[in-house]
Amino acid sequence: MTLDLKLDLPENVFKEAKKAGLLQPAEIERLLREELRRRRVDELFAAADKLAGLELPPLTEEELEAEIAAAREARAK
Repeated sequence: MTLDLKLDLPENVFKEAKKAGLLQPAEIERLLREELRRRRVDELFAAADKLAGLELPPLTEEELEAEIAAAREARAK
């Protein structure tokens, strides 16, 4: 998929990014993938913190397996 992107950057940022090779398509893709991964990790930790704050009894082995199966099924859709 192709996306034409126009950026409005301060001249000093443009020059430094260009010199560092950050404006090349492969590098922009790498930066975007890295940021997406970082955000997923942040969301995971936020969810873990939220769950840790709940005072719920631990899941049984059967309940845990059912939750995993439901999450996999939802992810496959």
